[in-house]
Amino acid sequence: MKVLLACSSGGHFATMRRLKPFWSQHDRVWATDFKKDTQILEQSEAVHWLPYQPPRDVIRMIANLPATFRILWIEKPDVVISTGASVAVNFAFAAWLLGIRIVYVESISRSQELSISGRLVYPIADEFYVQWPDLCQKYPKAVFKGYAA
Repeated sequence: MKVLLACSSGGHFATMRRLKPFWSQHDRVWATDFKKDTQILEQSEAVHWLPYQPPRDVIRMIANLPATFRILWIEKPDVVISTGASVAVNFAFAAWLLGIRIVYVESISRSQELSISGRLVYPIADEFYVQWPDLCQKYPKAVFKGYAA
């Protein structure tokens, strides 16, 4: 199975790395922005560097869609796994349109409500994980399996 790991730098990238036991045994490629913390990927992982996409920047999000589709077309993943943030929205919607499975892991910082990215991805995700059990009551499709942070 081929996995595309799509996440923003910072805490979203750190969470994805903590999920390594779930994706490390699969053929994989990363899609993230080039920042100090993500540069480590160059040493041992296949990676597509994305332009930085600030949260809530709809213009930049739309501008980055062609690159998102190009990456999915080239890599042909069986599943897209994302921990957020704005990168997740592009990859989730493009994957959904192409019939690719979507797995989303919400940030541990979201204990009461989903993030904006989470709210946008929730309706189309095949699997949607939260890190607070109470969120499962508000979002019936959400699954709590523990903490990734």
